[in-house]
Amino acid sequence: MADGDVSMQQTLRIAAVGDVHLGADGRGALRPDFADLPRHADVFLVAGDLTRRGTAAEAEVVAAEFADLGLPVLAVLGNHDHHSDRAAEVTAILERAGIRVLDGTSEVIRIGDVRLAVAGVKGFGGGFSGAYGSQFGEPEMKAFVAHSRVQADRLDVALDVEADVHVVLTHYAPVPDTLAGERPELFPFLGSYLLEEVIDRHDVRLAVHGHAHFGSEVGLTAGGVPVRNVARAVIDRPYAIYSIGP
Repeated sequence: MADGDVSMQQTLRIAAVGDVHLGADGRGALRPDFADLPRHADVFLVAGDLTRRGTAAEAEVVAAEFADLGLPVLAVLGNHDHHSDRAAEVTAILERAGIRVLDGTSEVIRIGDVRLAVAGVKGFGGGFSGAYGSQFGEPEMKAFVAHSRVQADRLDVALDVEADVHVVLTHYAPVPDTLAGERPELFPFLGSYLLEEVIDRHDVRLAVHGHAHFGSEVGLTAGGVPVRNVARAVIDRPYAIYSIGP
């Protein structure tokens, strides 16, 4: 197939969840829910905030819950996973358990005859069109917006990979649609339109994120790409399944 070919003859099944917030006492809390996952999905995406405070002990629990599920598991870290300033250690623990952590990177998985590329980055805040911060004024404000731009740029690079189907995995939201239900004044801290711009520059079939616990599941980019908020509090089930068909 050529890069970006959407005339595939099979359906891809994407399982996704975010914001499970496992603590050091959470071993065994989720594992039973994943017993039949390979029967329903081809790949499992975890949209950040796997831990409560980003400690190594919590990461070990996450690794035990999500390892060896019988299908590829890919994740991004969220803001909670960065809280203890041990993101590198958290990532290493998850990677040793076979959980691929994406950070401005992509993973290409062959599912039947289809090459699925999952491009992932944490993302960041800043706001959305018409209500977005700028790199002006105090150094702190410049740094805030600059980090959001860096995250978007890294996603742009991650999407530049040859595959038949591209899916985006972030923690922060790329559109305001999936934030509906959150207090509007929090929107600048829940996502960034810069992520949406990158998604719409590429042939993306689905974007999933977490972070907004009181948001809505369904959204759409300006370019028509489906966006899904898979925070566990939003989907209200162990994971959601999304199909990408011919």
